[in-house]
Amino acid sequence: MVVSVNNLQKHYGKVHALDGVSLQVEPGTLFGLLGQNGAGKTTLIKILLGLVAPTAGSANLLGEPVGRPLNRLEVGYLPEDHRLPEYHTGPSLLEFYGALQGLTRPERKARIPYLLEILGLKGREKLRIRGYSKGMKQRLGLAQALLHRPKVLFLDEPTDGVDPVGRKEIRELLLEEKRQGVTVFVNSHLLGEVEQLCDRVAILRKGTLVLQGTVAELTQSKPTWLVAFDGPVPENLPWNLDKLEQSECQGLLRLFLDSAAPEAIDQFLSKASSHGLRLRHLQRERGSLEDLYLSLADRGGPAV
Repeated sequence: MVVSVNNLQKHYGKVHALDGVSLQVEPGTLFGLLGQNGAGKTTLIKILLGLVAPTAGSANLLGEPVGRPLNRLEVGYLPEDHRLPEYHTGPSLLEFYGALQGLTRPERKARIPYLLEILGLKGREKLRIRGYSKGMKQRLGLAQALLHRPKVLFLDEPTDGVDPVGRKEIRELLLEEKRQGVTVFVNSHLLGEVEQLCDRVAILRKGTLVLQGTVAELTQSKPTWLVAFDGPVPENLPWNLDKLEQSECQGLLRLFLDSAAPEAIDQFLSKASSHGLRLRHLQRERGSLEDLYLSLADRGGPAV
């Protein structure tokens, strides 16, 4: 396992930032960690990086106890609230970080232009960081995390402040890193983005792991369908086994069936056909991470 955490606890006096968290992350996985501010996400990452000592429990990174200097050489890290020296240009900052990370001059000369190009910073080489937008600083922060070709990436809100095109480019970059065997551990509040990107997800609430699994497992199909017919649907039809209502999708109706059995949708379609309705669209609704996240918040209060 790349990350292995067992009954991990971190207490700050009476505050339990982490209260018995256990999880594992396999190599080459895109792993998403969700939770509101104060849920314990950043504390967990800092423990895995060896920046904070746990109160109890154990945490291993790349098969070794956390905090080993050699392990940290294999890790790239983008904190949520990073501070880049603003007197640098992008290339000079990456030169400095690359030297600290032990990259040779030829390695830096090859790697830095490549990262600047794929992260959309090419052509800004002479601009000092004080003139960067928030999104540009985020891209440069990601470049420094990737500079030394790490085996593991810890990214805290990696697309914060980045425009939609930039977010898509970063997603594609992280997927390519995964294809090359890199393990990516992401903290994010952008649930739709996590759903598109990650293989597995865990949700923290008040320092406790309340749910984890694959995205497919956590976003199972709902017992509802989105349907549309050619022409209007008469209001006086006797829908005995089902109910139709307007959905949020323009032109589509949401169908609630009294039974989840496969034959229930067949009965509905047969009934619709017998009343002269021609089906134009039929789609089983799936849950989303946002639905799941909000349902947990409703059950457990505001701190998800």
